[in-house]
Amino acid sequence: MKVLVINSGSSSVKYQFIDMENETVLCKGLAERIGLEGSRIVHRVGSEKHIIEKELPDHDTAIREVLKVLTDEKIGVIKDLKEIGAVGHRVVHGGEKFASSVLIDDEVINVLEENVDLAPLHNPPNIMGIKAIKKLLPDVPNVAVFDTAFHQSMPKKAYLYAIPIELYEKYRIRRYGFHGTSHRYVSRRAAEILGKPYESLKIITAHLGNGASIAAVKNGKSVDTSMGFTPLEGLVMGTRSGDIDPAIVIYLQQKLGMNVDEVYTTLNKKSGVLGLFKKSSDMRDLEDAVFEGDEFARLVLDIYEYRIAKYIGAYAAAMNGVDVIVFTAGVGENSPIIRKEVCENYLSFLGIKIDDKANDAKGQEKIISTEDSKVTVMVIPTNEELVIARDTKEIVEKGIKELKLF
Repeated sequence: MKVLVINSGSSSVKYQFIDMENETVLCKGLAERIGLEGSRIVHRVGSEKHIIEKELPDHDTAIREVLKVLTDEKIGVIKDLKEIGAVGHRVVHGGEKFASSVLIDDEVINVLEENVDLAPLHNPPNIMGIKAIKKLLPDVPNVAVFDTAFHQSMPKKAYLYAIPIELYEKYRIRRYGFHGTSHRYVSRRAAEILGKPYESLKIITAHLGNGASIAAVKNGKSVDTSMGFTPLEGLVMGTRSGDIDPAIVIYLQQKLGMNVDEVYTTLNKKSGVLGLFKKSSDMRDLEDAVFEGDEFARLVLDIYEYRIAKYIGAYAAAMNGVDVIVFTAGVGENSPIIRKEVCENYLSFLGIKIDDKANDAKGQEKIISTEDSKVTVMVIPTNEELVIARDTKEIVEKGIKELKLF
């Protein structure tokens, strides 16, 4: 079976086309600037990169053009769209309804639309992508794989907030967590690399990208995670504040006269590394400034690392121990300095020892702790698209509505 993986954003559509017989990526790409000037498709086949300048006024058009690229005589990878066995969609928020990946039908789409208030920036474009594919490929099965699903195994003590319980019962205000497909992939992959049963390990996974979250995975299940009701809670991120005193929101409104939209924009798009460092939200720029001797950049990096270490320490306590720590995503996979400083400056009490030579690698599966380290520390590049493709294949081939994750 060949599976097309779609990740539909507000102004972009990422895609990968995977042959599941050997899990080979046949091609991947990005339709970007949808509805804006300068829209185009960047299409990659192996090491070849092709740029197709094309007017993309909406998601229907963008996905139609992606399908044309897949079958293009020169740069395509299939001769006929009938070779697409199924389509897997990344959907950010499944709410409490979905604790697993699910075959998409009208009922599922209705529930996704009901959850729009929980993820107003993400679920609408996800739904647009689903509807576009169903319109263009009406006979091809579609599967939704949710960012939130892996974390539905969290116990109530982890996901309930200490606010009036009626707010949960009526409006479902609770911790949901995100990056679930990434945390799921790298935690299971860690067990495979170590040759140990997934269900026997206590694993802390650190997904560090522009958006960032940490998860505690105990005996194969997520028992806590740093992102909450929205992806704003938790770590210091590229442009997001992470944890703050909620009274700051009220203060900004009363003292500075900010309205709701201005506060939301400040905390989501003008805070985090960008808000502190000012020059950039890119961790590479921050690290370059640190290496050049910028003392304030050093402080910002300390703040970033400190929050990561606090969560790792908290989750080691929550699980009453930790066997494995995994770093993943853009920063986690490619920043030796952050991995080293987080582990050595804050977590040495756990008996962690870092192998500097092993840690110097970027973007590779690697154990970066020494043999005598009491906790195994690893770098594992995430592969969310493969998780989506695997779930899609299993649901379609087994003819089931839902794929139980736990």
